[in-house]
Amino acid sequence: MADSIMSKAATMEIPINSNGDTGNPEDDSLEQDLQQVMVSGPNLNETSIVSGGYGGPAGGIIPTSSIKGSSNHDTASSTEEVSRGVAVEKLDSVKKWGINTYKCTKQMFSEKFGRGSRTVDLELEAQIEVLRDTKSKYENILRLATALVSHFQSMVQTQQALGDTFTDLCQKSPELQDEFGYNAETQKLLCKNGEALLGAINFFVSSVNTLVYKTMEDTLMTIKHYENARLEFDAYRSDLEELSLGPRDAAAMVRIEMAQHEYQIHRDKYERLRSDVTIKLKFLEENKVKVMHKQLLLFHNAISAYFAGNQQQLEQTLIQFNVKLKPPGSDKPSWLEEQ
Repeated sequence: MADSIMSKAATMEIPINSNGDTGNPEDDSLEQDLQQVMVSGPNLNETSIVSGGYGGPAGGIIPTSSIKGSSNHDTASSTEEVSRGVAVEKLDSVKKWGINTYKCTKQMFSEKFGRGSRTVDLELEAQIEVLRDTKSKYENILRLATALVSHFQSMVQTQQALGDTFTDLCQKSPELQDEFGYNAETQKLLCKNGEALLGAINFFVSSVNTLVYKTMEDTLMTIKHYENARLEFDAYRSDLEELSLGPRDAAAMVRIEMAQHEYQIHRDKYERLRSDVTIKLKFLEENKVKVMHKQLLLFHNAISAYFAGNQQQLEQTLIQFNVKLKPPGSDKPSWLEEQ
């Protein structure tokens, strides 16, 4: 009987598909999907990724939205961390600025009311005071020289108009032709010399203006930085002295060490700027003497030659100091600019 059962089992039909494989439902699903891909092409808009074989359980499908959400979450987290770091950095900067401002304000009021001491460099302070006084006086020279240019320009324009009038009357008055002609030539000559003198004075004003509002102003800006550094240095020095007179426990020693570090930083800054100011004052004095020597000589020679009526000397003065005269009418706007 056992032999008959074995022979029946051996002769049982096994279903075969068209490819010669066993009829597995998963393989049928695979074949159908492959046929769909061959006919219509792959669907690139699928919103899920299959994990495992075709026909597997639904749990093997991973929505792509969850992957995108995870990526967006990571990006948002990194952006949030960067923003938080920037905010913390700004907060620390504002905190340091507030502490520094408080200490400097306290030091400033202490000095004002005579309760605090300040670091003083007597020689440097005297040089700074001289510079400020010199700048004020040079500004007054500029105001007066500019007023002279304005008044003299009006006189030259009047002389030019008067010369043109004499020339016109010379042609229309035969009985006074010679007299009008002499006066016309004189006014034209005075006008020409006046324009030469105006060129010299304008050159003088321009050079002194550069000296005052560029060279001196640059040095005064460095002095301002130096004075701020001096105030900060004295503020942290006073803070260190106060801590040194207090208790000497562990917490106090930490504060003293931090105060010593800040004091050293501001001391180095103060000494560096003091050295910069000393150097700039030295070079400024040399430059001032050189510039003013040339400009005062130009001013004197031009004024003397003009009022002495020495046209040749006036022209030689302009050549000597390399003064270029503007052509007549160059200051007037062109007809295109007036449109």
